[in-house]
Amino acid sequence: MKLRLSNQQTTALTLTEVLVVIFVIAFAVALLLPALAAAKRKHARIGCISNLKQIGIAYRLWEGDNNDKYPMAVSVTNGGAMELVATGNVAACFRVMSNELSTPKILFCPEDIRRVRATNFSTLNSSNISYFVGLDADPNRPQMFLSGDDNFATGGVPVKSGLLELSSNAPIAWTSGRHVAYDSHFWTPARDRLVGNIGMADGSAQRVTTDGLQKALQQTGVATNRLVLP
Repeated sequence: MKLRLSNQQTTALTLTEVLVVIFVIAFAVALLLPALAAAKRKHARIGCISNLKQIGIAYRLWEGDNNDKYPMAVSVTNGGAMELVATGNVAACFRVMSNELSTPKILFCPEDIRRVRATNFSTLNSSNISYFVGLDADPNRPQMFLSGDDNFATGGVPVKSGLLELSSNAPIAWTSGRHVAYDSHFWTPARDRLVGNIGMADGSAQRVTTDGLQKALQQTGVATNRLVLP
C-alpha cells in the first residue's frame, strides 16, 4: 500500500502576527479588569449591608423571646449581656444571640483588613467583628442605632475600640481608615463622598452618606447615643 503525502503545509505564525495576538489579548484584559473590579466592590457593598440586615433580624428574634429587650438591656444572670457590653465587650452580645445569628461569619465585613472571620462562637472576640453595638438600642425607638460599620470619625478623629458617647449634634463622618484603602469599599467617586452602613433599632439596615449619617444621629430621639466598638 502506498502512502499518500498531503499537499498541505503547516505554516508558523510570523513575529508580527504573534505581536498582534498578544496586543489583542492585552487590550481585552485591560477592558475587563475595571469591570471585574467594580463588580467585586459592588459585591462587597451588598455583602456588608446583607450582614447588617441578618444581624438586625437576629436581634428582633432574640428580643421577641426576651420581653421585647435586646441583649444589651438584659442582665447576664437573666441570659443577656448588659454588664459585659457596657464594659466594651461586643463579642458577649453576639455570643448571647448565637442561635439567632446561626453563624459568626456575618459579623465580619468582607472588606475589613484589620480583622479575621470567626469559625465558631466559642472563640469569637473583637478581632472577628466589624460592626458596633448600639448600647441603648430599644425596639420601641426604631430610629436609634442598633449596629453599623465602625469606620467613622468624630471631629475628624477616627473612633477607637470601646465605649463611645455621641451627642445628637456630634460632628460624625465616615472614613476608610479602619477598613480598606481609600477609593474602595466606602468610596463613591461619582458623588465624591464616603458612604457606610447602619442598622436601626427596628431591625432595618441602610446605606448612607456622611450627610445621611449625621442626619440619622440627630433623629435617634435621645440626647446621648452610646455605641460600643470592637
